[in-house]
Amino acid sequence: MPRTRQAFVPQPVVGKSPAELRAYIEGIDPVSKRPFMQGIIEGLTGPLDDEDLKGITFERSTPRLLEPDTEEHLQRLFIENHWTDFLPIVLPTEERVAAMLRGTSHAPDEVVGTLRPTRFREAWEFTVEKVAVNAVMAGARPEYFPVILALAASGITARSSSTTSMATISVVNGPIRHEIGMDAGIGVMGPYNHANATIGRAYSLLSQNLQGGSVPGETYMGSLGNWYAYSCCFPENEERSPWEPLHVQKGFRPTDSTVSLFFGARYTHSGFGPRETWREKFKHCFAAFEHFPPLLVLDPIAARGFVERGFATKRQLIDWCAENARLPAREYWDDQWIQTIERPRAVAGVEPYATRLKAAPDEVIQIFEPSEINIVVAGGETQGAWRMFGCRYEKTVCIDDWR
Repeated sequence: MPRTRQAFVPQPVVGKSPAELRAYIEGIDPVSKRPFMQGIIEGLTGPLDDEDLKGITFERSTPRLLEPDTEEHLQRLFIENHWTDFLPIVLPTEERVAAMLRGTSHAPDEVVGTLRPTRFREAWEFTVEKVAVNAVMAGARPEYFPVILALAASGITARSSSTTSMATISVVNGPIRHEIGMDAGIGVMGPYNHANATIGRAYSLLSQNLQGGSVPGETYMGSLGNWYAYSCCFPENEERSPWEPLHVQKGFRPTDSTVSLFFGARYTHSGFGPRETWREKFKHCFAAFEHFPPLLVLDPIAARGFVERGFATKRQLIDWCAENARLPAREYWDDQWIQTIERPRAVAGVEPYATRLKAAPDEVIQIFEPSEINIVVAGGETQGAWRMFGCRYEKTVCIDDWR
């Protein structure tokens, strides 16, 4: 169904009484601003048109080339068609796209993969050339292109339509970090390195344009939005880490170049240390995450501080985090995401949710498994800082396959 008809009730729906839920149904759709039931009835009974009858297809009618025009007019055209992130772009001329394509040995018409903003929408298929167009728009260089292709091939969008305003964080490992001049030191997660910034922006733009859109009220429903959707790609500072790098933990060789993707990135906490009360600080952060497991990014100073405190490996610190990420069962289950997504799994007997559901309301339960928690070392050693994101590890993709 390329044009699924939609209707929305207000949120939240978890924890509401039958009378409150009925008021939603009898009230106004917050997106269309019309009576909710009017949208339901029209959506179910309105006649199908030509667009509805097309069925699922990867065929797109957008022309490969635009008519020549002034730069000012073309920039406006891209904005009006929702092809940009509303910042100025590098216009993707044939010459610039051809130069980007020289960054890979793969043919321009080779299919890279599919993307979609949410699971009920059709997955769009796209080619190497389509990815190159978005890489040019972001200001990336041809030598960055294999990383951008690996991100595109992941099947994980940087522009999820979740109402809870998700974003995707990507972490680069291996030799390509140095080959293309990525910076894992000072300002690693900020706009201070051309490769870091433009690779992340290219991933965001290609997700928007190659998945069928990211338009508020149509293909994007995040209530608050998320700044990380602009650009969030950074390398691990492997050389300054006391532990094995992330991609080796995921089964790759140290000499492989990879990019790992983490979905969520709504909650962020930060601190310094590890100071004397770091245990208490971490426990507070875990409790605040509620349902998304932590991705812990440590400056090398902080990482060495944990080694000095007896955590000789990442796994030891991960195990401590899992053991100490706890909440009373009542607080754990009083979460909209947990109620909507995890409770049905618990009722169906899926572990560890089934065991958590059996707990008494005041019983303190473990809320994350060790396999869900990840640690990355990055930063410039000007401060023993750490940052903790609530986000779920999705996959690690080999960049070398896209050279």
